[in-house]
Amino acid sequence: MTAARPWPVGVEGLAYGGDYNPEQWPEQVRIEDIELMREAGVNLVSVAIFAWATLEPREGEYDWGWLDATLDRLADAGIKVALATATASPPPWLTRSHPEILPVTADGTVLGQGGRQSYAVSSPVFREYALRMTRTIAERYAEHPALALWHVDNELGCHVPHDFSDSAAAAFRRWLETRYRSIDALNEAWGTAFWSQRYDSFAEVLPPRAAPTYANPTQQLDFARFSSDELLAHYRALRDVLREVTPRIPTTTNLMCSSATKWMDYFSWSKDLDLVANDHYLIAADPRGQIELALAADLTRGVAGGDPWVLMEHSTSAVNWQPRNRAKGPGEMLRNSLSHVARGADGVMFFQWRQSKAGAEKFHSGMYPHAGRDSDVWRGTLTLGRALEKLAPVRGSRVLSRAAIVVDYPSWWGAELDSHPTSELSYPGELLRWYTALWDLGIGADLVPVAADLASYDLVIAPTLYLLRDEDAARLAAAAEGGAQVVVSFFSGIVDEADHVRLGGYPGALRELLGVRTEELFPLLEGEVLHLDDGTRADLWSEKTHLEGASAVRTWADGALHGWPAVTRHEVGEGAAWYVAARPEADGLRALVGEIAAAAGVEPTVSGLHRDVEAVRRFAEDGTTYLFVLNHSDRDQVVQVAGRELLRDSRADGAFTVHAGAAAVFEEA
Repeated sequence: MTAARPWPVGVEGLAYGGDYNPEQWPEQVRIEDIELMREAGVNLVSVAIFAWATLEPREGEYDWGWLDATLDRLADAGIKVALATATASPPPWLTRSHPEILPVTADGTVLGQGGRQSYAVSSPVFREYALRMTRTIAERYAEHPALALWHVDNELGCHVPHDFSDSAAAAFRRWLETRYRSIDALNEAWGTAFWSQRYDSFAEVLPPRAAPTYANPTQQLDFARFSSDELLAHYRALRDVLREVTPRIPTTTNLMCSSATKWMDYFSWSKDLDLVANDHYLIAADPRGQIELALAADLTRGVAGGDPWVLMEHSTSAVNWQPRNRAKGPGEMLRNSLSHVARGADGVMFFQWRQSKAGAEKFHSGMYPHAGRDSDVWRGTLTLGRALEKLAPVRGSRVLSRAAIVVDYPSWWGAELDSHPTSELSYPGELLRWYTALWDLGIGADLVPVAADLASYDLVIAPTLYLLRDEDAARLAAAAEGGAQVVVSFFSGIVDEADHVRLGGYPGALRELLGVRTEELFPLLEGEVLHLDDGTRADLWSEKTHLEGASAVRTWADGALHGWPAVTRHEVGEGAAWYVAARPEADGLRALVGEIAAAAGVEPTVSGLHRDVEAVRRFAEDGTTYLFVLNHSDRDQVVQVAGRELLRDSRADGAFTVHAGAAAVFEEA
């Protein structure tokens, strides 16, 4: 179980630190920062992410003095650096001299200088300047003793996932020519016979810009694929320069795996990342935001292929960009951080080290806050640093799960296109509902791509797998044949890779596996709620479903489909395939998932815990197991465990109390 991916050079134990922006501060503050970092136990910081305009104030003129001094100080203090390419925001002189690099929205609005990420990723001019800056930094600091990791750009696609500029249009046409080879193949895939959209050459094709009515759905889907690939191509180009100059230094970029980031197919990025890194921010308005946080961490581990990864950014307390910037409560920063570690992160970092006094993110919390030393945030920074030092033995261990949730970005893009049976369907909403049901049952899960090998799982859940290739449908069938309980939710298997409906009845590619045939979809109206025969309720969705080998597990108790199947089960080989042609409310879904998990023989990580107590286990290669117990509830929780509690360095032999809001990590006997 040794991690296959390289680790930042020279970083011992778990990584701890954050984005460090010394260019925002005078010299005396920079000197103080080093002593504060040493006090907190910081061992890795990200530097120069947004420093292009400071490093190159005028084209071809460089100011390296401040960065040289910063890296020297960090090296002397034993603190390693994830050095950025500084390309995340082009300087004003570049956008002034080359306004053609600015991104454009679907309605033709040019997004100007003054924020961040003010570049069109397809622009050959921007690419040229970004590659030059990357090479310049790499050559200058290739042998610097602080250099441990390359941080390529920053949150690629976060603010401009889709650019509709002329440079993007040209790149899109090249991408389409590679994909389809001929214009006839494109016309067939896009169904251009509809609405007189037939193209005579690739030169006529544009991105799906603002149009009088719905844009071609396959065109939209392909543009999403292209945009993800184009951002990845930009990453690869910068990474290749870094590998050429510094082959011994690993490279990464900070992804944004979460239920909120839709437009990059991160599974397709995985093999290009030496080390997978992620940014995640708690949703303050969500009273159980720790669940979405855990989903994001599990998704990041899935992108990493099960290897350990690094949390590159999260927040010590409030952020500046959510509608209500709630500060975190007692122990919340520690629990949030350890939840990521429990789910495979071998590093915990923040935006940012020192809270800014100016700029758009001055009210975004930092490790060292405006209030200084006498603050709960700084005390939390010190506490977390000590905790991570004690958890150093956890590094390299892995999470092993018997349950999996299948996640597919093209299905996400496709399911949420316009002109569908309902505009209320949220792919991440459905994903989170199924994940929450497992969470409430205390069952951990891997989040895996649709192309994953499912043979090792006893329970496989596929929510809203709208777009499905034949080979991916076959993998689900093979899992059931091999003994797994496979669960498919509504609006799955509907279309092929080109977003063409699979004829003959829904759920298309999965009819044979599920043993059902839906003749018509019956989405519910806003506010409409129906009952199932077990007394639970469902909203949003229903279907007129015929049994063709399956048996009904739940039926509709009222409404237009009274008596028709709502949930079915089909015995397949050594296992079974379940179809949920409804959207049960939380209690009903939890009961259903519990029933299916029992049939699969999948049990909670720790039995009998309150639903807001998180329990996750990591497994080391030498057989050691580490049990993380994070008490998000307002009551003490007793856990039956034997071993050593690492955070307090105390023995646990039987009942161990994890206090309300607290965390414990056990090296189990």
